[in-house]
Amino acid sequence: MQEYLQSTAVIDCDHPTIVAAAAEIVGDAMDDEEIARRCFLWVRDSVRHSSDHGIPVVTCTASDVLRHRAGFCYAKSHLLAALLRARGIPAALCYQRLSFDPSGSAFFLHGLVAVHLRRHGWYRIDPRGDKDGVASDFCPPVERLPYAPSLDGESDIEGLFSDALPCVVSTLQRWDTADEVLANLPSDAI
Repeated sequence: MQEYLQSTAVIDCDHPTIVAAAAEIVGDAMDDEEIARRCFLWVRDSVRHSSDHGIPVVTCTASDVLRHRAGFCYAKSHLLAALLRARGIPAALCYQRLSFDPSGSAFFLHGLVAVHLRRHGWYRIDPRGDKDGVASDFCPPVERLPYAPSLDGESDIEGLFSDALPCVVSTLQRWDTADEVLANLPSDAI
């Protein structure tokens, strides 16, 4: 479990602003499920999804996402994982390969988080943010994810990742605007 508690360059859970935000968000909660629920709801509802809200800034590290209160699904997942790790709760990154539309002609990677809860083990949560037709929630042990791979070519990427995939980091660091990121989302976990 140690690898899912460590700070990385992207999931900078030891950054002073992350540590302070995690303490404030969690408040008096002691139970790991309640801590995870509060962190999940805060990121889902208080950090805006860049393309949903027309926010041009591109964020990658958890501390940058916190500072700008905006990011793509990957970045929001980096922040949620960092907040959980800052409170001593193991958190991993997960990915799905999804289609842009029902035709399955083009795909993109979608980022989410798995949190290790004492009573349930690994439990996936998606802090992407709700909008019409897209909703997520925290209801262990039942996963309430906004997307379920169903088309040919769609899938849940196997594995729990202690840090962001290189293709995700390079995408978020290469492009200057959210529109550019949206036009160049990675489609595979390579």
